[in-house]
Amino acid sequence: MKLNEYRKKRHFGKTPEPPGPSKAGKERNGSLIYVVQKHMASHLHYDFRLEWHGVLLSWAVPKGPSLDPAVKRLAMQTEDHPVEYADFEGVIPVGQYGAGTVMLWDQGTWQADSADVDASLQQGEIKFTLYGKKLGGSWVLVRTRGPGKNASRSAWLLIKHRDRYASTKDVTGEEPRSVVSRRLLADIAQDEGGDIERASKGDPAG
Repeated sequence: MKLNEYRKKRHFGKTPEPPGPSKAGKERNGSLIYVVQKHMASHLHYDFRLEWHGVLLSWAVPKGPSLDPAVKRLAMQTEDHPVEYADFEGVIPVGQYGAGTVMLWDQGTWQADSADVDASLQQGEIKFTLYGKKLGGSWVLVRTRGPGKNASRSAWLLIKHRDRYASTKDVTGEEPRSVVSRRLLADIAQDEGGDIERASKGDPAG
């Protein structure tokens, strides 16, 4: 996927999302970025992103990541995002693609287990280690049969491996706040002119 797909879907004079470069950004030296953005759009989901080749490879995870190795989370691959998107927390206005409230739920770095990440992605199975503030240890993304031959998005499964970071803890429920601002979705919406009532539906009850 190309960044032009990301750009085609957005009107940057109306949304605060970063446009990024017209082409994929240059690869940076050092650790690769990892981020999860909790996104209350038409429905609540978690955007799981891994930096690779100057962009953020992206998957929408409807139920969010699970620390339990027995739980397989559906992850629908979406368009690549610019690396600058890893810093975005705010409100996408009504009428814009993905309209709703976005939270930086987790961030950190990641490292692939394989020396040939491109081959792993092509083969539909990539194993990696996360060094996040909420998620850590060994994980795998496995491509499954997609929703159709001509579908623009492919379906994957996000699965935690058994290691010292594995747990039956409900990490999305027990750690609902932003890792950068400590705000809930409703707080972000209130501070930045979003739909507070709608955003609050993605926060814990009470």
